Amino acid sequence: MHVPDGFINAPVSVATGALAAAAVAVSLRGARRELAGTGQGGGAGAERTAPLAGLVAAFIFAVQMLNFPVAAGTSGHLLGGALAAILVGPYTGVLCVSVVLLMQGVLFADGGLTALGVNITDMAIVTTVVAYGLFRVLVKVLPRSRRSITVASFVSALVSVPAAAVAFTALYALGGTADVPIGKVFTAMVGVHVLIGIGEAAITALTVGAVIAVRPDLVHGARGLTAPLELRTSPLTGAGAAPAATTPAPVPAPAAAPRRSVRRVWLAGLAAALVCAGGVSYYASASPDGLEKVAHDQGIDAKAKDHAAKDSPLADYSVKDITDPRLSGGLAGVIGVGATLAVGTGVFVVLRRRRNAADARPAAEAPAERA
Repeated sequence: MHVPDGFINAPVSVATGALAAAAVAVSLRGARRELAGTGQGGGAGAERTAPLAGLVAAFIFAVQMLNFPVAAGTSGHLLGGALAAILVGPYTGVLCVSVVLLMQGVLFADGGLTALGVNITDMAIVTTVVAYGLFRVLVKVLPRSRRSITVASFVSALVSVPAAAVAFTALYALGGTADVPIGKVFTAMVGVHVLIGIGEAAITALTVGAVIAVRPDLVHGARGLTAPLELRTSPLTGAGAAPAATTPAPVPAPAAAPRRSVRRVWLAGLAAALVCAGGVSYYASASPDGLEKVAHDQGIDAKAKDHAAKDSPLADYSVKDITDPRLSGGLAGVIGVGATLAVGTGVFVVLRRRRNAADARPAAEAPAERA
């Protein structure tokens, strides 16, 4: 659903750019809390997810290269907002998808540069907010179990995709450059993206379920799944006798859980991303995605413009001057995974360090005040 340049007029593009910038700024502050393990649902598990945030962005980039057929002549691909929000938190999720969109637009000429605000608003903000809001509601009403997390992931991801289609239709109603009846745009966009949502839901549920199976502590949306330990006394103890007036023995505090490394999960995720982008992507559907198909059929693309980065050596997910399509596409995918991982990890490491530094300052000032 990458919107090219020319679909939406300049005023709406500027407005969505401002909205996207504000949302990213808010997400930067929220992600600092999520990555540091503070705030609602925080704790050790939140702290251990910090190294995975950059990997989540790289994984979403890789899986977005795997277009799957949804109807005759139409394909779809992962949007990733639901997956990112459930794995690493809604604020961090917005940043993950935004990093992916930035890399795709700058390096691969996928999604217009002047439409970057539109794409971040539609694919990063709308999908994440809708998916995570619905996910939290479902988790509260469903039984507390790992299966419930997977089911909630499936439903929230499914709903997030047509929600993004509705959001695009609203933006097009405000600033579409072609004279197309909005009713037709709405019907076509929502219809095809409901089908794409099924694929999104399957990928999201399988990925979340796989991580929960091995490391549920790394899934942001699964925090608090384990009930706290309760100490109970047997009613048979001292039955028929008056309670002795003795002081109960102190209960020792439970030992802190050992810190588990995320290296294996990180390496497995990176390997999966490289395989998807470097190998499996060659077999992806070559049919236009949902937006491209609707734009062509309804005439939305009448005033589409060439991408500013169309001459990029990685444009269209292929390496310039390499004639073998398998090698060219695979190498481009591997480069994209590496670039997204590097940029995403850099952003999240900086956020984590700034949060830790901010938390350390009050602790350092306290002894001086007492003195």
